[in-house]
Amino acid sequence: MKMLVVLCYGYFALRRLITYLHIFQQEEYDSVRFLNWLVRCAAFDRRATALLVILGLVSTARLLPLPVVYSLVALILVVLAYFEDDPRYSGKKRLVMTQRAKRILVGASVIAALSGLYVGVFSWAVWAWIVAVQILPFSLVLSNVGLAPYEDSVQRRFWREAQTKLEEIRPITVGITGSYGKTTVKHILGHILDTQAPTLITPGSVNTTMGIARIVREQMRPHHRFFVCEMGAYGPGSISRLTRLARPNLAIITAVGHAHYERFKTLETVARTKFELADAVVHGGGKVIVAEGVLEQPAPREFASRHEGSTVAVGAGPACALRIHNVRQSQDGIGLDVTWGGKSYALCAPLFGEHQAINIALAFAAACELGVEPGQAVIALASVPQINHRLEVKRQPRGSIVVDDAYNSNPVGFASALRILDLLRGNGGRRILVTPGMVELGSAHDEEHAKIGALAASHVDVLLPVLPDRIVSLIAAYVAGNPHGTVIPFASFAEAQAWLTASLGPGDVVLIENDLPDLYEKKFRL
Repeated sequence: MKMLVVLCYGYFALRRLITYLHIFQQEEYDSVRFLNWLVRCAAFDRRATALLVILGLVSTARLLPLPVVYSLVALILVVLAYFEDDPRYSGKKRLVMTQRAKRILVGASVIAALSGLYVGVFSWAVWAWIVAVQILPFSLVLSNVGLAPYEDSVQRRFWREAQTKLEEIRPITVGITGSYGKTTVKHILGHILDTQAPTLITPGSVNTTMGIARIVREQMRPHHRFFVCEMGAYGPGSISRLTRLARPNLAIITAVGHAHYERFKTLETVARTKFELADAVVHGGGKVIVAEGVLEQPAPREFASRHEGSTVAVGAGPACALRIHNVRQSQDGIGLDVTWGGKSYALCAPLFGEHQAINIALAFAAACELGVEPGQAVIALASVPQINHRLEVKRQPRGSIVVDDAYNSNPVGFASALRILDLLRGNGGRRILVTPGMVELGSAHDEEHAKIGALAASHVDVLLPVLPDRIVSLIAAYVAGNPHGTVIPFASFAEAQAWLTASLGPGDVVLIENDLPDLYEKKFRL
C-alpha cells in the first residue's frame, strides 16, 4: 500500500511540476521572481490539501481503516493529476520543453521522488503527504539552484561559440536598446539594410545573452554583412554583458521610460543601464543614434556633451542632427518630413501610430550612418511590412478593423494607439478598447493608467477591461471623462474575444492593447 501511494504521488508530482515549470519559464528561470509570483498569486495547492486534511482527520479519529484511508489518498492524487491542464498543449504562451527546461524538470522530479519515498517509507501520517504536495514548486527552485554551475558552463560554451563566429564573419553589428520601440526600430532598420546586403536580425523580441548567442550560432552565415541585434536590459550590467558578446559598431537608443520600471526603480537607473550600450560603441570608435527625448535625462545628456562628435540626436528640436517635421497619419500609414545632412526627405511607411515617426527616423538615420544612400532608404521604407502584434491593422471580412497591439504595451505607444481609433472608425462604427493594462510599471502603475484612462475617454466608446481589478485607476478615469461610455469587464481575454466575435459590426474598430501572459492573467486554482 505504501508503494502504491508513492507511485500515485510521483504521477501527481510530475503533472504539478510541469504546471509550475510553465510559469518558471515565463519568469525566465528567475527564482526570486518565481517565488514572488507564487506568494503574490497564492498559487499553492488547495484541492489536494483540503482533501488530505479531511482524510487526516478521518485517520486521526480512526473512522476508517488505514488501508482504506491510503487508498483514498492514492485515488485523490491520481484523479487530480489526470485532470490537471498540461501547459505544453494549452495556455497563451505554451511551455516549451527546451533542454534547460528538461534539466530543471528532471532535477525537481528527483527531489519530489525522494520526498515521496521518505514519506512513504518512514511515515504513515496523511499530514506528511500535505507537506510533500506543498513543497513541489520549491523543488523547481532547488533544482535550478543546483544546476546553476552546469548551466553556467553550458552558457559559457554557447557564448564562446557565438563570439568566435562573430569574430570570424565580422558583420557590421548594430545594437538597439530602449524602454520601448527597440523591436520596431530593429525590424524597420533590418528591412532597409536587407535591401542593400544580406542582413540578420534577432527575431521577435529575442534580446537576452543566450537568445542572441543561439541566433548567432544557428542562423549567422558568412554572407551576412549586417547584424541588427536587440539588446534587453534586465538590470545594471546586463547590456554591458551583451556588448561583450556582440560588439556593436553602431548603437541606437530609442527611449528611456517607465516600461519595466519595476525592475529598475528609478529612471536614472534605466538611463544608465541603457547607455552601457553607448559606452561600448563609443569606446570602439562608433556612433550612437539617440532619440531626442532620451537626452532629457541627466546621464544621457552628460554623455552627449562628453561625446558630441559621436552622438547623433534624432527629433524635432533645432539641435538634432536629424530633424523631424510634419508628422501625419493616414489610413495608408504614417508620413513625416526630415532634414538630414542639409537636405529634406519625405519618409512614408505603411505603419500606424504617430509614435512610429521617431522609430522610422531613428532607423533612417542609422541606415544613412551605415552608408545607405538616403534615397534608397526612402524607397525601402515604403515597403516595410507591418510588425506582428505591434499596431498591426487587420481589416476583417465583415467591415470591422482590428488593431492588434497585443504583444506589449507602454505609456507612449498606448496613447498613440488610442488616437488612431478615430482615423480608422467607419461610418456609424464604435471605437472599442480591449486591454488588461500595462505591466512592470512599479510605483507608476496607478498614475500611468489614470493618464491612459483620461485619454481613452476622448477616443473610446466601449471599454472592455480584462482583469479590471488591476486597472482600477484606468477605468475610473475613463468613466469620469466619458460618463456615457460603456464599460464591460471580463475575467480573461478569451471572454472578451468571445464578446467581440458576437458583437462586432461594420465600421467598428477594435484596439487590442496588450495581452497578458499566463502568469499575469491565469488564475491558478490548484
